[in-house]
Amino acid sequence: MTFRSLTSLLLISSLLGACAVQQQPPEPGEAEAPEDTVSIRTLSEAEVVTGAAGTDRQRLIADLLFAGLQSLDADRLLTPVDDNAHAKFMRVLAYDPDNEIALQGLQDIVVRYVQLAGEAGRQGLFADAELMLDRARFIDEDHPGIARASLGLQDEMDSGDLFFTLDGVEFLRRSERAQEQLIDIAKQAKQHGAFFLITAPNDDLARWMYSIMRDAVAGYRLRGNIELAGRTSIRLRMPRD
Repeated sequence: MTFRSLTSLLLISSLLGACAVQQQPPEPGEAEAPEDTVSIRTLSEAEVVTGAAGTDRQRLIADLLFAGLQSLDADRLLTPVDDNAHAKFMRVLAYDPDNEIALQGLQDIVVRYVQLAGEAGRQGLFADAELMLDRARFIDEDHPGIARASLGLQDEMDSGDLFFTLDGVEFLRRSERAQEQLIDIAKQAKQHGAFFLITAPNDDLARWMYSIMRDAVAGYRLRGNIELAGRTSIRLRMPRD
């Protein structure tokens, strides 16, 4: 019990005791005390408790928002189960349904899934792209970006381009097998007159991949782009009629 609570209880007890004394019949010859001599005011700790609880709740909301934004930046969107942005923003909305930061956070998760779906589609990872869009729909199935991304994914699937999903470990090691794959892909690019899109986790690896392909078709000008992403892959964009 806090000091303030104890003081309030003692004051109430004292006042009630005084009231009880006033209600006793006066002794003969004594003047009867006026009825309004004692005025009792009800004391309550409600405001104190509510204030403390409100402060704790606001602190919890702030902590959840901070953690949710950190998870969003780290692409912990719906996973892992015990540490993801979606769960944290939803907890905030359970306390404060109109919290603008949490509501925007959910929309940002959808946008990020749409971006990830686009990256996967460009690499020919169509199953992964579909999974990203399904996760976006789980959060907000009416988000307009999902429909556009779905149409874009279908275009990628119908493109007729060649997609090569590569072993990231082999390429980080720059193994002989990785070099053989690059030589074969370069020859296909020359044969079809295709543009290449190299995707790699870092610029150094991507440039090494390009150098192997370029040397494999000496005298032919390979044309294409490099994109940095988590997976290692190559796409050959076929000429459009």
